[in-house]
Amino acid sequence: MNWVYWAKLYESKFQAGCLAKRMEEDWWIYGYECPQEVEVYRSKKGRFGVRYIV
Repeated sequence: MNWVYWAKLYESKFQAGCLAKRMEEDWWIYGYECPQEVEVYRSKKGRFGVRYIV
């Protein structure tokens, strides 16, 4: 399986963590498939993003 990367990068790890938690808990509200794993990562430029495996 491959990682799917969320399009937006955030300035703080907290912001990315909030999105990751929402994806884990609220996936059914927004019509996403249930992610197997959600992870916050740091880009080469120092910003934070979210990636997940469906």
